[in-house]
Amino acid sequence: MEKTLGNKSEIAEEKYVSPYFPEYVRTRIDDPGLDEKIKGLTSEKIEMVIKSVIGNSSAKIKAAIETCMHCGLCSDACHHYLSNDRDPTYAPVAKIRMTLGEMIKRNFKVDPEFIKFCARIVFTECNACHRCSMYCPFGIDIAALIGKVRRICFLLGIVPYILMDTAQSLATTLTQLWISQADWIDTAQWMEEELSAEIKEAYIPINKEGVDVLYIPLGTEPKLVPQYIAVMAKIMSYAGVNWSYSLHDYAQASMFVQDLITMQRIAKEIFEEAKKLRPKKMVATECGHALYGTFIMAPPLLGYKNLPFEVLHAVEFYYELVKTGRLKIVRKIKEPVTVHEPCNLVRRKGAGDKLRYLVKEMCEDFREMYPSDGHNFCCNAGGSVIACGPPWKKARVKNARVKAEQIKNTGAKIIIAPCHNCHTQIHDLIKAYNIDAEVKFMWDILFETIETPFV
Repeated sequence: MEKTLGNKSEIAEEKYVSPYFPEYVRTRIDDPGLDEKIKGLTSEKIEMVIKSVIGNSSAKIKAAIETCMHCGLCSDACHHYLSNDRDPTYAPVAKIRMTLGEMIKRNFKVDPEFIKFCARIVFTECNACHRCSMYCPFGIDIAALIGKVRRICFLLGIVPYILMDTAQSLATTLTQLWISQADWIDTAQWMEEELSAEIKEAYIPINKEGVDVLYIPLGTEPKLVPQYIAVMAKIMSYAGVNWSYSLHDYAQASMFVQDLITMQRIAKEIFEEAKKLRPKKMVATECGHALYGTFIMAPPLLGYKNLPFEVLHAVEFYYELVKTGRLKIVRKIKEPVTVHEPCNLVRRKGAGDKLRYLVKEMCEDFREMYPSDGHNFCCNAGGSVIACGPPWKKARVKNARVKAEQIKNTGAKIIIAPCHNCHTQIHDLIKAYNIDAEVKFMWDILFETIETPFV
């Protein structure tokens, strides 16, 4: 069916209407991870898996659902809800009621189509950003409840296919993009050669013991953006840091699907490397979810009460280098700048003050988003949404309209997004909503403002 808009003609979008909740109407999106995989499911297997995940805690979950007094505070905290003109089916409490609540109501006896419906909600319409929980007067942890549904879907194999491929890559290779150790080493050496043209005796050390800093990257860096390896090597050289580059991918798509075993394996590999190399600090690249999954969520699963080493997000590391004078700010950016605050860095780790310190030191015209700090809106990339891949991109961008409005209202020409997923999402929002600005990592801003002694 075609519809005409002025002199433009476009194909009308086919709709998906939930057979369980007629008010839940969405654009149909084909994804073999949902559409094809449900064909092999049986109601008996579904019931068994649901019982294994929530059977012993169903009374607590039911109590949490019934405690909700439908005040609407969580709804007004949710960017999905606000970006869709306050459609009540996007409200956090509705997501729980339509998934876990329905499972319990039906005594765990649900069919494959229902699991597909649940997977769409929990993987593509919730980022587990925890903003809703901040506003709940009863402190109901909606993100944790969403995690229960994700684990059910994962154990049943009903996960958006690109996200599942990433999770399977991590389970098989402990890297998110099927990277061999040999390729990773080769890429690091290649970047070292490239860097030597800019910095004399450039060095990207691997497996170096007794270092001050062990740098932990994401597997996307050697696979897709190897120049990011050189970026960190430059910063270490300029600051005179005794460091070593890790060959372990600390990505946690495993956390997105609640694959707890692989989460533990990823963390254990990194911790064992740290024991061997004995760094004073571990510094993680500009990524939020991996920091939370590897260094906050996974350690208790391994029996760690406290980590035996300090772990810093890259922004916290830059803060230390600037604050102590190891990196010297010699110029400021004059264009208006705003900063997107990654949920895991600011809302969960509380590094908002350090983030702002850096921006104010390096930028003359810093413009806060509103609301800001821990109250800033999620960009709608994290928590698995961007990891679901191209089939879901249009919905991902649409459901972040409130974030785009937040950015546009600042009038900034530069948006700093110190997180891989956030950076990609904001790049997409700029294009989709015609925002006259560009997005940069924090390290981009550093290179524009610090003294570079080897250049």
